Amino acid sequence: MERFTGTFTQQEPIPDEAIEAAVAVMRHGRLHRYNTVADEVAEVALLESEFAAAMGARYALAVASGGYALATALRACGVRPGDRVLTNAFTLAPVPGAIASLGAVPVFVGVTEALTIDLDDLAAKAGQADVLLLSHMRGHICDMAALMALCDTHGLTLIEDCAHTMGARWNGTLSGRHGVFGCYSTQTYKHLNSGEGGLLVSDDAELMARAVMLSGSYMLYGRHLAGPSPEAYADLRYDTPNVSGRMDNLRAAILRPQLARLEARCEAWTARYRVVEEGLRDLPGLTLIARPAAERFVGSSIQVLLLDWSDAALREVIARCAARGVELKWFGAPEPAGFTSRYESWRYAPSEPMPASDRILRAILDMRLPLTFSLDDCALIARIIRAEVSAVFQGA
Repeated sequence: MERFTGTFTQQEPIPDEAIEAAVAVMRHGRLHRYNTVADEVAEVALLESEFAAAMGARYALAVASGGYALATALRACGVRPGDRVLTNAFTLAPVPGAIASLGAVPVFVGVTEALTIDLDDLAAKAGQADVLLLSHMRGHICDMAALMALCDTHGLTLIEDCAHTMGARWNGTLSGRHGVFGCYSTQTYKHLNSGEGGLLVSDDAELMARAVMLSGSYMLYGRHLAGPSPEAYADLRYDTPNVSGRMDNLRAAILRPQLARLEARCEAWTARYRVVEEGLRDLPGLTLIARPAAERFVGSSIQVLLLDWSDAALREVIARCAARGVELKWFGAPEPAGFTSRYESWRYAPSEPMPASDRILRAILDMRLPLTFSLDDCALIARIIRAEVSAVFQGA
């Protein structure tokens, strides 16, 4: 019986030039982004400039985490305690957590079998809020033209959570470039790896100036290569609180060489995804997620649905795959485990049940595809999943 012996949490090594850049920062000791000498430009400022160019944005800001990026975008857009903010029911805890951290109230919107936000449910709930924090959860991008039309109709301000879609596109437009803010993560399991970290992009000078002030610029915003001009700060610098969450030069030094490789890394992830997808195609009992032609996704993880399976059968599939070295996560588990949890688990944000979405959520199996896996590894993983799903489906 075949068995996989790889590790689902093992990422690629940090590139040598990133290690050298990080060591140089440690040798001179100026880790704080505003601690520079003479005409030195900080690593963080350089990263922001390069990231803005890569995303085709006017402005970029590097911060301490993806969750901090989300909360900062919400604050910059004027979200206050008690405000209601629309967001996906299928997402990870930092998304409603960012909303709740402001004292605001998440309003969950349903999920489709494509694992994207349910636009009909969004239209029905649009009148409850002024802001939509859209999570491109696990790299699945909805019809952005339809979503933007809906936002325009209902006057919704869009903030995009692109933690899983850095480098992805919808109809040629990069993820994060539809809303007033695009927010990204550089946590270890994301498309750039600095352990923790985040980035925001925007074309709006006033909103980005607020974000810079919120991040803790200490009136040193003039050192931002990818920030608004000083005039944008003229009034708001006096009434925007400092909620310190800057990125440091060490993490920026690690990220810059990785950013230069982003396109190649995205292609490598998707090649792995396609091997697993093909290995699971036409498997009775298992539903693959349809990927629209307009979506250029990044396959750093893969999800499948075992719709209407019993809890016992789902657990058996997971256990049988685990015994053969394949680690699957179940978003439908009654109790949250690790990073998998559902909207009813977040008791700080109570919500009415959504039966159609609940059926989908309880069917989701999720698997990381790190670049340390070869294409042969991915083919082996698909064979193992196929065999064990088939065995349980057939009652073996």
